Amino acid sequence: MSTFVVVNTYTHSVTYVTDKMLMSLKEIIRCSGLSPENFVADWKVLQDGISTWLNSRDLEAVHLEVFSSKTDTLIGRWDFDIYFGSSGDGGMWVDTDDIKYHIRKSGQWPSTCDYRVILTTKPGRPDVKGMSATSFRSTDGFVRQSLGTTIDGNGISTGTAYWRKVK
Repeated sequence: MSTFVVVNTYTHSVTYVTDKMLMSLKEIIRCSGLSPENFVADWKVLQDGISTWLNSRDLEAVHLEVFSSKTDTLIGRWDFDIYFGSSGDGGMWVDTDDIKYHIRKSGQWPSTCDYRVILTTKPGRPDVKGMSATSFRSTDGFVRQSLGTTIDGNGISTGTAYWRKVK
């Protein structure tokens, strides 16, 4: 008699990418001079949204939008564009060093700034409790800088970029 073990690698990839995305966002917030307190308070809702929409393949991107608490204008933004592909060799990795390098390069934000995480999805995606519709602040006067892939989860990866003010 033979025994077989079936591992749902896609579910493992969803969990891995969700966790690495949340940890990367927290690191960006912390290293950029902002308090991660609000982010940590929203962790469960964000985790539910990201994992649900990765699992259904409806998640298009995760954005960290930083804005002035006084003027409500954009100060900066990070984008994690989601790419779904075929499973690779099972390797999973995250490049936090590249993210930290670009945080240092772009500089810290004033600690008085506010931020929010926005998830963009395909139309018709399933609803997630705690998530609601919103719109982005204008990126006029900003330029997008691409880092390339920073998270690879064996079939799910992120192309990461940040927005900086044009001088």
